[in-house]
Amino acid sequence: MATHTAQRVGIWIIAIVLTVGTLAGFLALILAPKNQQTDQSKLSALTAQYQAAQDQYQKKVAAQGAPYFDTFNQYSTRVAAFNKDDVKELKTEDLKIGDGADITAESTFSAYYLGWDPSGKIFDGSIDGTSLKAPFLVTPGSVITGWTEGVVGMKVGGVRELTIPSDKAYGEAGSGTTIAPNTPLKFVLMIIPTPETIPQPEVPAELLKYYQRGSF
Repeated sequence: MATHTAQRVGIWIIAIVLTVGTLAGFLALILAPKNQQTDQSKLSALTAQYQAAQDQYQKKVAAQGAPYFDTFNQYSTRVAAFNKDDVKELKTEDLKIGDGADITAESTFSAYYLGWDPSGKIFDGSIDGTSLKAPFLVTPGSVITGWTEGVVGMKVGGVRELTIPSDKAYGEAGSGTTIAPNTPLKFVLMIIPTPETIPQPEVPAELLKYYQRGSF
């Protein structure tokens, strides 16, 4: 049967659309691996860039802590199991008397530290293999009561062991899966002159975007 002009035009349009759609799909199949390869190359480059920045940061931090490592590391032998039922009140023991500024409950100071629970397990600390992590900056009200009260009377350069009852540590709440409720804790801390802050490298924006969206 003969078709009207409008019908023939419509058929041609449909044919063209189908052809274009088929070609587009074919091109997508061809280009997809290339796009994935490009994304992977870009991801590798950005990751390497960020890792290099992190490595430089770690080297600077290690160099900053190098003068203190041997002095502080020797106190790691203080870590041992203790009877939690014996810890009824906050106790302090000076292991080294500092010669710097006096520390009060309102002081801001930097410290290296080790913290352990009654089983003798270290749950947090500044020692990282043969070097020290970035020192912990303490500001008023930013730490547990046992630290705030326990450092009073120290001098910069000093080392002190704190035995902290649970109510001056993390109390009935505990701390995540690391510290159980009602757990007394012990710390050894060394207060040092606050060093220059070493800024941590920022994750490249494009790298964040990739991990959030799964593509660039």
